[in-house]
Amino acid sequence: MSADLASAVMQLRPPIVLAKFLLACLLFSGLGCGRGTKAESTANPSAVAVSEERIERIPGVDISQLTDTEIETWISLVNEQLSPCGDPRSVARCATEAKKCRACQPAAAYLTRLVTEGYDKQTIRTHYDGRFGKQGKVEFPTEGVHVFGAPMAPVTIVEFSDFQCPYCGAVHPELVRLVREFEGQIKLVFKQFPLTAHSRAMPAARAAEAAGLQGKFFEMHDLLFEHQHELEDADLERYANMLGLDLDRFKADASGSAVQSRIDADRKEGERLAIEGTPTMYINGRLLREPSKALEAYLREELEL
Repeated sequence: MSADLASAVMQLRPPIVLAKFLLACLLFSGLGCGRGTKAESTANPSAVAVSEERIERIPGVDISQLTDTEIETWISLVNEQLSPCGDPRSVARCATEAKKCRACQPAAAYLTRLVTEGYDKQTIRTHYDGRFGKQGKVEFPTEGVHVFGAPMAPVTIVEFSDFQCPYCGAVHPELVRLVREFEGQIKLVFKQFPLTAHSRAMPAARAAEAAGLQGKFFEMHDLLFEHQHELEDADLERYANMLGLDLDRFKADASGSAVQSRIDADRKEGERLAIEGTPTMYINGRLLREPSKALEAYLREELEL
């Protein structure tokens, strides 16, 4: 908030007006259930000091849609960011040399997209470092996870989600579409992260896990997201009947300690990663920092690496 704006707001009376204004600022600072704000680091660990002549064109990377100003930004970025290949070359140098790793050209194309989408240089550096930097890759356990899609798919989306979160509900059909469209190439691993602010998130999570014990996790998962405003106990039992589950077993499992332990394990895993809200997604172990509308482009880029 600028100093002038803050000063103007301080003149408002009564004090409740100020409180409402500040609350609105917090709510619109990001999209996601339970997500707060967090200052981004200004460090740039993926930068390389460039002494050679700048490279201004990379074969196979189209920059024709960039403005002159954007082209200058792009040239600066591809010449200063480290290649994703573990050596001290720039992205541009790696992508144009005869002996190059296959990730450099897609990395240059990724920087191009971020420039095209209007991100400032520091945000682009942050996104690039999160995707290609030496730090930040998470290894997720593979035992007993809920997987939608081909188990051996080269790209894995790990989603920490809450069945009552409207943002999770909004991204759900897009995730289903992408896994089906990229059949055999992308899989979704679902992790439970019910938020305490959502009173029906935990019962819904328990219902999904109980359905999973009868082989119908993702069938229940879909019904819960499609009926987010109908998550009372009677609704959950109705969905169990729709799926042909053994209702007595479903109710016993949903209230049992094994189901709760599984949910708690997912949530603790998310807390170790400092997850603050839902949905939070990791693509091949890297936190997706971009909005969900960029998911398809991000996945296509990942398949090129």
